[in-house]
Amino acid sequence: MLPVEFSQKMKELLKDEYEAYEASFKSPSFHGLRVNTNKISTEEFLNIFPYELERVPWTSDGFYYKDESISKHPYFYAGLYYLQEPSAMLPAEVLPVNSNDYVLDTCAAPGGKSTKLAVKLNGTGLLVSNDISASRQQATLRNLEKFGIRNSFVTSASTTELANKYKETFDAILVDAPCSGEGMFRKDSSLISSWIKQGPEYYAPIQKEIIRDALSMLKPGGHLVYSTCTFDPREDEEVIEYALSLGDITVEPIKEYPGFVQNEYGTKLFPHKVKGEGHFVSLLKKKGNRTDNPVSLNSRVPEYLEKLNIDFSHGVFETIKDSLYFHPDFSLSGIRTLRSGLLVGEIKNGRFEPSQPLAMSLKKDEFTNVIDFKVEDERVIRYLKGETINVSDYDNTGWVLVRVDGYPLGFGKVSDHQLKNKIAKGWTYL
Repeated sequence: MLPVEFSQKMKELLKDEYEAYEASFKSPSFHGLRVNTNKISTEEFLNIFPYELERVPWTSDGFYYKDESISKHPYFYAGLYYLQEPSAMLPAEVLPVNSNDYVLDTCAAPGGKSTKLAVKLNGTGLLVSNDISASRQQATLRNLEKFGIRNSFVTSASTTELANKYKETFDAILVDAPCSGEGMFRKDSSLISSWIKQGPEYYAPIQKEIIRDALSMLKPGGHLVYSTCTFDPREDEEVIEYALSLGDITVEPIKEYPGFVQNEYGTKLFPHKVKGEGHFVSLLKKKGNRTDNPVSLNSRVPEYLEKLNIDFSHGVFETIKDSLYFHPDFSLSGIRTLRSGLLVGEIKNGRFEPSQPLAMSLKKDEFTNVIDFKVEDERVIRYLKGETINVSDYDNTGWVLVRVDGYPLGFGKVSDHQLKNKIAKGWTYL
């Protein structure tokens, strides 16, 4: 039941393709997952994953799936993949990110695109993952923690607040702008009533304000991706036209795949032409030459972390109350910050207790005292439920890292062959 005004607009936009577009609403939406190559290569993932998958053409780590029980598999809780609509994988995919870059995700929640940007940084540089909604940023924080990211800052501020402090600071910026959601009508029909209340004329001024702020924070020579999940030119092409009017900006080409519709301002994805929902993506570049970022070096590692086989040289430790954090040396003073880097753990009664985010960030050989269950072991599910479990077939004692097929799920503490569950509150799943 598409609004008449919307249907008429789409007929003018698509012309003789409109009937095919309208017919696409009779087909189900496509489901996608993206592999966390921070933890596992795509090839290794395909070797161990028990579900049927089909590659998403425009990204090397994205796949279509059909079985919705994927969201309950232990590998999901181990952070080996993120569930993401296939078209939504394109914006972060096309944003160039190099080692040691400073990267900003302006409208990040719930964090799917931030996880991709963090993986592209491969532990170098820093990611500021921002959204104006502090409540929605809780999901962003959790997703970055599950992905094992150590070099991200999760903030909640307007882009104007950020722009007032960080002029020409970031090498790469993603603006996945709030929009009227026309491209998601098939996936979520409730967005139609939202569109009736707040359509393109409401969002276009907000989008122009955000892209203006974002461009002021972009370094010369840096790249910015602007994306929406809508079709209206007022929210897409006209916003890019406005960005170009600010000067020193060019539109860069995006690799073309079957079904992509490209023009001088960017690329549009329509649900009748690709296996995904509606999107608009534009890649911009600021004229000039890029400059290198300083690399922070840390010479002091707390004694109780020396047994960890982790390179803590590129970053700083910070203690807030009883909590210890490790993060890149970058100031966010005056900006509401939900998390700076990695929460390493807490000091309780003079003793150090490692955190759930630390567990999720650990790679093989970074923590030696481990209990590694096979995925079919029923104790995996019991651990994820928060239960105490028998580990009489292991000789470990004290703090242990609990893993499934080599990939961390959380910590436990072993005494008399009983593993006391230390998975953090809010991280139990089943």
